[in-house]
Amino acid sequence: MSRRSAVRGCVAVALLWLAASPVAASDRYALVVTGASGGDQYAQKYAAWRASFVEILREKFDYPADHIIVLAEVGEAKKATRDAVRESLNELRRHASRDDVTLIMLIGHGSGGDSDDAKFNLVGPDLSAAEWADLVRPIPGRVVFINTASGSFPFLQALAGRGHVVLTANDSPAQQFETVFPEFFIKAFGEDGADFDKNGKVSIWEAFSYASAHVRGWFEERGQLATEHPLLDDTGAGIGRDADAAGRDGAIAQVTYLQPDERIADTGDSELTSLLRRRAELAADLEALKARKPNLLPDDYEMQLESLLLELARIDRRIRAKS
Repeated sequence: MSRRSAVRGCVAVALLWLAASPVAASDRYALVVTGASGGDQYAQKYAAWRASFVEILREKFDYPADHIIVLAEVGEAKKATRDAVRESLNELRRHASRDDVTLIMLIGHGSGGDSDDAKFNLVGPDLSAAEWADLVRPIPGRVVFINTASGSFPFLQALAGRGHVVLTANDSPAQQFETVFPEFFIKAFGEDGADFDKNGKVSIWEAFSYASAHVRGWFEERGQLATEHPLLDDTGAGIGRDADAAGRDGAIAQVTYLQPDERIADTGDSELTSLLRRRAELAADLEALKARKPNLLPDDYEMQLESLLLELARIDRRIRAKS
């Protein structure tokens, strides 16, 4: 049997094993902002979207209260001002580590232009896309930045970078109309149909794809020309792709989840606990490699896959010996 055939033969076994394995533990943090609404009609809609999304984070995904920051135009939340945004992002920077995932979601109105001129409407003076980028850049770990507002496209270019997954509701600064993307993106985390790979959780890519399809359907049902075309960038190139187009973006988003990782409990045996955590890290690496497969040469993929599977086998033997 050839080496490549042997490696392929291991994949099915490895995937069955991974399904029962815990994943590497990391914390999740979130900043959810609804800005200046411009009227009661919009204020009620934005408040409903915000409340629904925050409830998902708190009730479904069990985010601790001190891991969620909510800024709003009115209500019990802190007011969504420029200073409050700066303070909140600095707080996230102090708490997040390189292993964590930080979500930043903007719901409201925006204005297009280049990264110096494009803005998300806050209460009082706004922050430009470039200013948001400067504030977000120091946050360690993986950052998921989602601007669901009109005129959001320049934020894709400004926020793109290593370790960043950036979503915008539209693909052009000229798209200035009210968006429906946030409604469907939020719904994705409560819909079984959004879990395309049936692994029991919805990734950022799956939520993006689900929302993109429903945005398109929303306009088709009304016989209207679509005025928003969502984009996602996770390569750092600042170009992005839509859900149905070919492209390199999407590999990181496919293995990024808002749902927190399962924590590995201390077994009382420091070596065994360390082995379990290393196995979880390798499981996450294998999942990420699978997502990157379309962008790798076949030989490179096979070589990396073999390396991971061999180390997984060694770790698993050591775990069994101590169990």
